Amino acid sequence: MIKKIWTLVIVLIAISAQAQDAITTKLYDSYEQYKETSLGKRRIKHSDIQPLIQELKANPKFEVQKVGESIEGRDLHLISIGAGKKNIFLWSQMHGNEPTATQAIFDILHFLDAPEFKEEKEVILSNLKLHFLPMLNPDGAEVFQRRNALGVDINRDALRLQSPESQALKRIRDSLDADFGFNLHDQSTYYNAELTEKPATISYLATAYNYEKDINDVRANAMKVIVYMNNIIQNYAPGQVGRYSDDFEPRAFGDNIAKWGTSLILIESGGYQNDPEKQEIRKLNFVSIISALYTIANESFKSIPTEDYEKIPKNDRMLFDLKITNASYELLGKKYIIDLGIFRNEVDLKGHNDFYYQSSVADQGDLSTYYGYENFDASGYTIVQGKIAETENLSNPMELLQNGIAFVKTQLPEQKKFTDLPVLLVNKDFKLNEFRLGPGDNPTFFLKKDGKFAYAVINGFLIDLSKPLKEQETGNGLIVR
Repeated sequence: MIKKIWTLVIVLIAISAQAQDAITTKLYDSYEQYKETSLGKRRIKHSDIQPLIQELKANPKFEVQKVGESIEGRDLHLISIGAGKKNIFLWSQMHGNEPTATQAIFDILHFLDAPEFKEEKEVILSNLKLHFLPMLNPDGAEVFQRRNALGVDINRDALRLQSPESQALKRIRDSLDADFGFNLHDQSTYYNAELTEKPATISYLATAYNYEKDINDVRANAMKVIVYMNNIIQNYAPGQVGRYSDDFEPRAFGDNIAKWGTSLILIESGGYQNDPEKQEIRKLNFVSIISALYTIANESFKSIPTEDYEKIPKNDRMLFDLKITNASYELLGKKYIIDLGIFRNEVDLKGHNDFYYQSSVADQGDLSTYYGYENFDASGYTIVQGKIAETENLSNPMELLQNGIAFVKTQLPEQKKFTDLPVLLVNKDFKLNEFRLGPGDNPTFFLKKDGKFAYAVINGFLIDLSKPLKEQETGNGLIVR
């Protein structure tokens, strides 16, 4: 008899899981109709979200209240919806240069206001009251930096509460005494799921509340919801979920909020192939968070074993933007075989609305335990230094590259530090030094095979010299004064 009951329970759970998967698939496929199109790039600012907040303020479905100000006087708003007894608190961008979830929050708010998914939203909004605090650090967002105007990392200010932003976060947490909290961040794109070449596109963490990393009911509930979200995201980014380190940090908000009795879920948005503005990752946030709210509302997460949380691969940091392996490299008359790992570092432009790349060699040698978003096996190719040419005619950069020219002496534009051309523009007095590659150097060189320039690496971007430039991602060149 007991066996029959357990069989029935397992069947019911399976049917429920299939139904929820179908809902999530429909949610993923219909995402574009909820996406807030005015927030299309990562470098969003406080002024970008104010019109959206005013629209919500005029909508009777939402409660919008000012809950504080940043150091430089920018308003912080809490947006609430729902009639349930359980409070769920979600906040984003406590680090100013981590905006992916801020964008996703406004997508979620559009979803909650739309007529579709009526039954699912009824489950969510009748059982939960949702509270969103988007862009906790607007001063940092203004200049696209991690810290606030005081130079403080808000996520290390949970004890001293030196900053007004920290004080607002603590005050709201205490007033809501939320059952669940969602601490929404971006992480480096160079994290991968442990022992795989796949980026940790999304990483989750049920934060520890003590050094011993004990698991009480509060933390266990966060683990179960994370397992549920992981199972959903595996459908869209298989193998690309990581588990963030749970080392206890006594100054951090997440760790303390878990200690204060809220099941705390950290979501970190990492990297995704060919998604520099993280718009696919934004979509995964949207699906992940709504799915989490649904399982919290109907309490289906409670049957999930906490042991499944430990099965999510840990975060590792073993990724490069470009990995070149087995290249022949000549130094002081001797030949060596080396691998190169290259980072394409972003440099903000004035106004912090856009950026250019200034790449660097991150590591070299034996990189067989590392991975790349882009990989090139350079067996049989030799690394050689680019040549200098003096010309004012830059209309055919491919011709320059095919002749091994990477540096062009020309009249340099004032103030600019980069060029859209795949070459380095230099002044009339520029001279090449002895060619050596080392960590920190700008990766600009050629790969030669059978006496022919076959590939160029210009500012960290690999260019196939047998294909038209318009068919390739060439990044930008640099202007060297």
